[in-house]
Amino acid sequence: MGVLEKFKLDGKNAFVTGGARGIGKSITTAFLEAGANVAIVDVDIAEARKAADELKGIGPKVIAIGTDVTDQAQVESMVAEVVSAFGGLNVAVCNAGICINAKAHEMTFEQWKKVMAINSDGVFLCCQAAGRQMMRQGSGGSIINTASMSAHIVNFPQPQCAYNASKAAVIQLSKSLAVEWVNNNIRVNSISPGYIGTDLIMNEPSLKALITEWEKQIPMRRLGRPEELQAICVYLASDCSLYTTGSDFVIDGAFTCV
Repeated sequence: MGVLEKFKLDGKNAFVTGGARGIGKSITTAFLEAGANVAIVDVDIAEARKAADELKGIGPKVIAIGTDVTDQAQVESMVAEVVSAFGGLNVAVCNAGICINAKAHEMTFEQWKKVMAINSDGVFLCCQAAGRQMMRQGSGGSIINTASMSAHIVNFPQPQCAYNASKAAVIQLSKSLAVEWVNNNIRVNSISPGYIGTDLIMNEPSLKALITEWEKQIPMRRLGRPEELQAICVYLASDCSLYTTGSDFVIDGAFTCV
């Protein structure tokens, strides 16, 4: 099989959490284009259905599932629904996340817990449910977790200690699961995007000044684009990455290099 054939996702079944918009929607689009069946998983079911309608016809099959990733029962139900719809699960992208910009000495414990619940607990629950299903199938699979360059550096000037800590946890969780599940042929990796110019970020007036500051800090002098994360995710989902596990991939325009 040639290398281009290995990149194809024909016959693979995937879910993408936080898949209704931004980075998640871009990854979903890439998977569909590569030939996978994809479930768009999002707490906002209306947006998930809207995205699924927009992406129909790009790939073999796309469905929408409303799920709160902090609720274990909902996560397990989601995986069961994916398996029922597609016949199995081969790729799980645990991408849902939030950021609350609050100074550490002023942040409420509820704010801290909310960030950690979605960004860390939610990734664990989705990994756990996906891993169990892949073990039941006996054919292995690939899990891709969205961390952040914020796991490697401290963003400035905005305060976001909970986000930074939660994303660092995602990387170490991914490495731990990669080692635990290596004999099950389940690969677990993470991606660490830098500042990505999603529609929500670029269309938010209050962020204009911050975007200007970020662009000064980035050696490439621009924000990344959601589609610039597609190739690494297709690689990690495909048979091209069969020897790649426990790795974190930083895509940040060289931000963390300086």
